[in-house]
Amino acid sequence: MILHDFVVDAHAFEDATGWAIKPEGVCKAEFCVPLTEDAATADGRVDVRVVAGRLGMPIVHDTASGASALGPETAFTGRALSTAVAPNLELPDIDGNPFKLSSLLGKKVLLVAWSSW
Repeated sequence: MILHDFVVDAHAFEDATGWAIKPEGVCKAEFCVPLTEDAATADGRVDVRVVAGRLGMPIVHDTASGASALGPETAFTGRALSTAVAPNLELPDIDGNPFKLSSLLGKKVLLVAWSSW
């Protein structure tokens, strides 16, 4: 979910994430996580930072554009990254020389993986 504001409409949050804001908390199917009072506003909007913290959803912010990206929940599935920090990979470059991902620290990086199977 791409964000330009951390307080969003609850229906937009549900459409983007599958998590609905209900009186019992934030719910997906039969599973609900209780929320604190500061998670929702009186006008039916939700503070994404509060809900993301409860669900283990990482938030990455780009100060230049003012945009943020909300990642998938990790606290319950264990099938997604819990942070936006990549491990320090070291692989050979096109010439066979060792290349460390950490050499790009502070820069935006797109990692592409492919497999024929």
